[in-house]
Amino acid sequence: MNMPITSAAFLDGEPIPRVHTCDGQNTSPPLKWNNVPRGAQSLVLICEDPDAPSGAFVHWVLYNLPATVSELPAGLPAADELPNGARQGRNDFQRIGYSGPCPPSGGPHRYFFRLYALDTEMRLAAGMTWKQLARCMEGHILAAGQLMGTYKRQQAASSSMSAKAERSRDW
Repeated sequence: MNMPITSAAFLDGEPIPRVHTCDGQNTSPPLKWNNVPRGAQSLVLICEDPDAPSGAFVHWVLYNLPATVSELPAGLPAADELPNGARQGRNDFQRIGYSGPCPPSGGPHRYFFRLYALDTEMRLAAGMTWKQLARCMEGHILAAGQLMGTYKRQQAASSSMSAKAERSRDW
């Protein structure tokens, strides 16, 4: 079963706006979905870059999202737990919450926002990694959907990038 995901910030296959990257405010984009199947107890959302030099790089891990939720606003806080009960995991930057695209200079990278509907509630502590969570999800996925955006660092942004942004690249 497919759960279409959209964003008011970018279309599928199109560039992710700078505000949602390390070159901007690094805020999570707004996301919306539908077609959550009956029987779903919770949702899981991840964002990963399969084009990172070191292999797939995870930018966001969000789980235990109530199945009744059908959208997320832009700029979710980097908190262990959100007001709706969802928990955020540790991304590959070793941070809780969303850390946006920050690829090395070169061609554009693809960023997949993947949503999973589960037949169970993930009663797990905050801070799980995607690998840990994926093992717990086995046999519980009812449906999935994805939205893909791209991002390429601009030469001016790359050459004037702060030391902080330099350290947070998708390695």
